[in-house]
Order: sequence, then C-alpha cells, then structure tokens
Amino acid sequence: MIDAMPTEVRRERMLGLLAEQEFARVAELADAFGVSAVTVRADLDALEEQGKVRRVRGGAVAAGPAAPAGEASFELSLGTAAVEKARIAKVAAAMVRSGESVLMGAGSTTAYVARELVARHDLTDVTVFTNGLRTALELEPALPRFAVVVTGGSLRRAQHSLVDPLGGKLLEGIRAATVFLGCGGVHPDAGFTNVNLPDAEMKQRMLRAAARRIVVADSAKLGVVEMAPICELAGADLLITGEQADPEVLKALRERGLEIQLA
Repeated sequence: MIDAMPTEVRRERMLGLLAEQEFARVAELADAFGVSAVTVRADLDALEEQGKVRRVRGGAVAAGPAAPAGEASFELSLGTAAVEKARIAKVAAAMVRSGESVLMGAGSTTAYVARELVARHDLTDVTVFTNGLRTALELEPALPRFAVVVTGGSLRRAQHSLVDPLGGKLLEGIRAATVFLGCGGVHPDAGFTNVNLPDAEMKQRMLRAAARRIVVADSAKLGVVEMAPICELAGADLLITGEQADPEVLKALRERGLEIQLA
C-alpha cells in the first residue's frame, strides 16, 4: 500500500495501471493505493471527466483505441445493459439440464449466462466448451460439477476470444446439446451479424456443432446490422432478448419465423 500519496500522483499512477492491464476493479485500485473505495470512485469520476478513462460496472477501462473501431471492449460491454443481460442469462441458464453438453461463444452476454449456470447448484455433470477466456473463468467456480473445455486458437484482445488459426479444430469433433451465442445485431432481413469476422466465423462453427441453437442478445441489438454475417434467422432456434425490445422489430422477426422469448 502507498501512504499519503498526492491526489494527482495517485491518479496518474492509476492511469498507468489501466494502460497496462486495460481494466481494473475499484477494490483492486483501493488495495493498490491504500485508499478507500469512495476515494477510488472519486478519482475515476475525475479521470472520466477528463476523458482519460471510461467507467464500467465494478471499475474502469482506459480510454483510447483498446479495440478496433466499432468494437467495444469486453469490459465495457459487460457494464452495458447489465440488468437486462442478467435477466436474459437467467432465462437461458434455466434451459440447461444436468448431464448436457453446452457450447458458449465469447462475449459479455454469454458471460452472464455462465454466471447463472454456476449459480444453479442443482446442475451436475455439465460439459461446457467455450472460445471465451472470460466465459471460462466465470465457469471456474462450478468445477468439478462442470467440466470446462477451452477451444484453443489465437487470442483476440477486444473480447478475449480464441479464433482461427486453430480456433475451430476442436469444434469439428464434437456435437453439443445446446449452443449459446451472443451477436452484434439481429435484423429481419440481414439475420444475425457480428462486429468482427474472426468471432463471426467461430460462431458459425459453433452453430453447426450443436443440436439446439440459442442466441442471447439485449434489446439494443435488435434492428441492427453489423459487418460480419453469422447466419440467417433460420439458423437459430430461439432468440432470448429483453422485454424493452422494439415491438415493431419483434413483430417483423416473428413474421419471418424466428421464435423469441422475452426476459
């Protein structure tokens, strides 16, 4: 711990720490600098006003080009529509049964699903395959009730996801009961799309490797078209989204045959 450090010095060192590891929690910063959580929040608020950090759920991320243009970092996404994502995740996790195998894509909404699966203490002998490092870490507390298998591949920084080259080899040899995938957009004409191509390609492989295909997406994604196609609406069996979704978009999606469950 660091005693009696001047405020400006402490804030500059916080910026340095955030620059190194992209994301830091309030509690972590409080321990590192020997101050209270209230002081840390005040520091982060001041730094955010200066445009040097962005506040997210539980902490902050460094402002700047941490991710490709148009793609939010995992940490920033995790704090966006958090309540809605948690409700979506609870509905999704309720669909899993003991003894099943599950595929989970990388992303903030699937990380919420992972948390809800861990919270279901009635679940046993569940095998989860994921290409999301953060998703795998969310599942770790359920060991050994769950078996967690990371796909391998090349690491993408923004979403902490594993992609090609070598990202899809494991998926070629399995057939899971259910896949849970997030996406960047759900559109009546364009179908399901993603911000970046590497993750979209992994999601396509996961869809082919599962019997039941479920997309989890907060209501802000409806009506949106992103750059990389994942699949047509018919490529998913169910969309779980929030009850705040635009009724007109929901109507158009249902008219095209997409089953939707509101959380």
